[in-house]
Amino acid sequence: MMSISEELKQRIKKTRLVIFDVDGVLTDGRLYFGDNGQEYKAFYSKDGLGMKLLMQSGIEVAIITARSSPVVAHRMENLGIRHFYQGQADKIPAFKQIAEKLQLSHEQVAYVGDDLIDLPVMTQVGLSIAVADAHPEVIKRAHWTTPGKGGLGGARDVCDLIMHIQGTLQPTIDAHLSTLTN
Repeated sequence: MMSISEELKQRIKKTRLVIFDVDGVLTDGRLYFGDNGQEYKAFYSKDGLGMKLLMQSGIEVAIITARSSPVVAHRMENLGIRHFYQGQADKIPAFKQIAEKLQLSHEQVAYVGDDLIDLPVMTQVGLSIAVADAHPEVIKRAHWTTPGKGGLGGARDVCDLIMHIQGTLQPTIDAHLSTLTN
């Protein structure tokens, strides 16, 4: 695992909720439309597994996205994500609602974004994260930037880092390895 500052470690240790944007974070940001107007998106399976493992480790996961899309709703349902907000051009109300619902302080929340629309929430949370190919202003204001790009491992980087710092990654790896010997 890469070298990280003590300040970043402390922010990560406090994290109890990770909020992800969708377009540009859980996807590569491209929008595909069929002739009939149907929207298509590609999701990276390793990001999805990382999110599932993060939830299994006791961290809540939420989605706040400006766009509304049935395919995103379907993907979030498949991942078991209960806190899911679409059509949120202003993401602050949804962020506050989730934090209040889960009785978490803002410093216990991490937000993963890629573009200017994400900055208002990123400046309110205890841990702000930009994916590697985020807008330069987002990277400049993030506490950490992932090695992986949006839709190509950036979300998994977040999940693995949080689990590593909170001490749940190695037990998760060990649990998967133990199935080989049983």
